[in-house]
Amino acid sequence: MEVSFHEEIKLLQLGKGEEFHGEGILAITKALLQSGVSYIGGYQGAPVSHLLDVMVQAKEYLSTLGVHVEACSNEASAAAMLGASIHYPMRGAVTWKSIVGTNVAADALSNLSSAGVVGGVLIVVGEDYGEGASVIQERTHAYAMKSSMILVDPRPNLAQMVNMVEHAFALSECSNMPAMMELRIRACHVKGMFEAKNNIAPTISSNHLLNEPASFNYEKLAHPPVTFIHEKLKYQSRIPAAQKYITEHNLNELFDGELHNFGIIVQGGLYNTLIRVLNQFDLADVYGNTKIPIYVLNVVYPLVPNQIEKFCSNKDAVIIIEEGQPEYIEQEICLALRRLNINTPIHGKDIFQNAGEYNADVMIRGLITFVNKYLVNECHDALVGASQLIKNFDDRKKLIASKLIEDSVALPPRPPGFCIGCPERPVFSAIKLSQRTVGDIHISADIGCHSFGTFPPFSTGHTILGYGMSLASRAGVSPNMQRRVLSIMGDGGFWHNGLLTGVQSALFNGDDAVLLIFKNGYTSATGTQDILSTPSIFEKNDATDKLQSLVHTNQSIENTLQGLGVQWLKSVNTYEVDRVRKTLIEAFTSSYNGLKVIIAEGECQLERQRRIKPWLTSMLKAGKRVMKVKYGVDADVCNGDHACIRLSGCPTLTLKENPDPLKLDPVASVIEGCVGCGLCGENAHAATLCPSFFRTEIIQNPTLAEKLLNFLRTPLIRLLQTA
Repeated sequence: MEVSFHEEIKLLQLGKGEEFHGEGILAITKALLQSGVSYIGGYQGAPVSHLLDVMVQAKEYLSTLGVHVEACSNEASAAAMLGASIHYPMRGAVTWKSIVGTNVAADALSNLSSAGVVGGVLIVVGEDYGEGASVIQERTHAYAMKSSMILVDPRPNLAQMVNMVEHAFALSECSNMPAMMELRIRACHVKGMFEAKNNIAPTISSNHLLNEPASFNYEKLAHPPVTFIHEKLKYQSRIPAAQKYITEHNLNELFDGELHNFGIIVQGGLYNTLIRVLNQFDLADVYGNTKIPIYVLNVVYPLVPNQIEKFCSNKDAVIIIEEGQPEYIEQEICLALRRLNINTPIHGKDIFQNAGEYNADVMIRGLITFVNKYLVNECHDALVGASQLIKNFDDRKKLIASKLIEDSVALPPRPPGFCIGCPERPVFSAIKLSQRTVGDIHISADIGCHSFGTFPPFSTGHTILGYGMSLASRAGVSPNMQRRVLSIMGDGGFWHNGLLTGVQSALFNGDDAVLLIFKNGYTSATGTQDILSTPSIFEKNDATDKLQSLVHTNQSIENTLQGLGVQWLKSVNTYEVDRVRKTLIEAFTSSYNGLKVIIAEGECQLERQRRIKPWLTSMLKAGKRVMKVKYGVDADVCNGDHACIRLSGCPTLTLKENPDPLKLDPVASVIEGCVGCGLCGENAHAATLCPSFFRTEIIQNPTLAEKLLNFLRTPLIRLLQTA
């Protein structure tokens, strides 16, 4: 079973005049089809993975339009797809997550931007920024500037977002520049509606094939010496063409207000938060009617100097609200005004914090400085209220902090962790146990679900340098370390980047290294999307009846490694903790001097539960026998040292009061939610812990023999309990 986007696909098929109701990212997906896109690709990753996931499941419908969809192996391969638009008038779109994806795609993007495009190109980037983000804190803006790509940052209103998608393609075509659209998490999930249009079947598509390839044109290659001409074209014709289109079609919006002496310039994506905050100062109402003129940059690169000049001239002060640092927009605006000899006071990062997400609290604190300096009379009453709001917020934080100190109570840490029954948790238990034998080792961690191993109770990993880069990142460590270094990556990371940057490099250089690959069958961290080593649908259905792991049915990773020349290769079941421990010790102590690969197999528990729960439900409805496995702790045997919890970290393994009044220490307990993976018992065996765990088989719709057996043994058990 996989997550179904059946209802979302229905929304993609809405026609002219029908109302679309849904999330922002799905509206963007619909807008691509309304824009006549020929091909779509990308690499999964929140907050925009919804776009690609829906498109992949909508292939049957998209084929009627002739739209080709491709789930790419990484962001670089997605960006390279856009090369189709260099020679041909085909509109193409790709998507990926934030700056980490753009970093991977950077080489292809640079060459694409150099050659330029004739068909419109749009790259939808999930700008995963701020404290809630799961990636490094950088901005896409830098890539747009350095490579001369259009950067669109639409106001979070579904109609406006859809409108900007359509304009982004046209803007790309008229300027020959690739366009990027940055969408924050809130924009992806904002709810709203817009009036749909008919989807446009592209003129060049899988339904309308090109008869002949384009004629050879050296000027379309990103290759010296023509790259020097490209550099001139960017600034002599492409950027001016983009600026002209932005002006003619009013892509940047002006919301006028009565306080003409002041102005606010804001990135489109921050507009909603700005209006909410201005409302606190009585400078705007909840419908967006503002007293201070607001210039909304739906296109943040390139800027249009004459629009900036017109907006900033003859004002007492202008404030620029730009999320993140460096302050690229503020610097560019200040430079443009200085060259035009316009001396309007400009405020930005001098009153706003430099880094971090610009939420309402941050904006209020910045704007209160501006209002205190320029608008005290106009906002006197509201200013008192805003100041009190900030004071109340700060007072609450101080009160909570003082209360915790007074009561000597510390809030318990709640780091992210593995899902219940995750097949990767047992391996980290085995890693901890193996180090008791071989000593502490340097561990190169990686991006993926297994990165949760860096949190307690495992606290395992020294570096994370890129998806699939763990084996490559140990190359400078292992030659200078007495003990062998361990590199960890998932099967998603292996196919994304690890095969070439890690395995190929280690084999070529004859490195003595240990690589542990988690083979759970999916790219789990981004939504359990299928990859090359995902079992087929037939294998999934066949395994459902047997309630067994699927991962071993696909041998693509093993065959690939053997084909490359890996000689030391061992596969282990992740839940067999002691066997995994012994295999790790063998790899660390083996006399073999070369790359040693351990493949830890265990199906992603989320996918497993999605597969078996509907099947079990259907069996129960049919009155068939169903057995579920649960684990528990015998409170009379548990010695209360809690080593099992420190070694496991499973959310369902916790503490409860000791039923023995003579014992003070709480005992371990398995709570509801246990999926019966057996890790607690395996850890107890591998680490020689107290034998307090027991396995329970819960049988529903038992057979006649089982009913008879239960009838006979129940009185015996009661007799033994009272003896």
